[in-house]
Amino acid sequence: MDLGIKGKWALVCGASKGLGLGCAQALAAEGVHVVLVARGARDLEAAAQALQAATPGVTVLAVAADITTPEGRAAALSVAGGPGTAFDIVVNNAGGPPPGDFRAWDRDVWIKAIDANMLTPIELIKATVDGMAQRGFGRIINITSGAVKAPIDILGLSNGARSGLTGFVAGVARSPLAAQGVTVNNLLPGAFDTDRLKTTLAGAAEKTGQSVDAIADARRKNIPAKRFGTSEEFGAICAFLCSVHAGYITGQNVLADGGAYPGTF
Repeated sequence: MDLGIKGKWALVCGASKGLGLGCAQALAAEGVHVVLVARGARDLEAAAQALQAATPGVTVLAVAADITTPEGRAAALSVAGGPGTAFDIVVNNAGGPPPGDFRAWDRDVWIKAIDANMLTPIELIKATVDGMAQRGFGRIINITSGAVKAPIDILGLSNGARSGLTGFVAGVARSPLAAQGVTVNNLLPGAFDTDRLKTTLAGAAEKTGQSVDAIADARRKNIPAKRFGTSEEFGAICAFLCSVHAGYITGQNVLADGGAYPGTF
């Protein structure tokens, strides 16, 4: 299927590895020019070089910056032709806050989590959607978490911050932007084989006294697919939601979790 987005420009955050990189790879494979943003310059440059080699027909640019800061956002948004004006696709993705016990989190910890996982995506949406609307095409994908639908007790910071973003998106996606060709959707990963999952498993192991392998095996057994997801299949979902074929999908929370969520809705 031709996704109809060849030649578009995409900003992909947290793109040096994991789910962000999977999204960038899938978009570039469809002919989308991509700007990769991440804090780690070495990993980011390696990812950008590998992606450029794999997709010689597109432009791959790398911005080593902290997207959760005003300076980092300004650096990323200026790359493709002006402050956000040239981006047709934005994939919001920031590392989740650490697991732990809510009793140990003070106000500063909460503000940091909300700033990274709620306010930063909102700032990037604000900076790019008007240009998208003027051109009659735009796709915003927010990578949140399956924990938005099925909260995990040790991920309270993520549960709270990402749920706040979800509520915001529910409103803005149904604003006049929807009639101007701009869609805003959330992509909710369950257990994918990423560094983030390893951190979560380690936190659960420390809390329960079990080994990480035991925790991982138990987690797999509770997933109907009996495995963890891959960044490649996650990226494919992202690319479809960014396609011309997904123009009638907006304000949705798309859950990719191998069937783990047990609810009907």
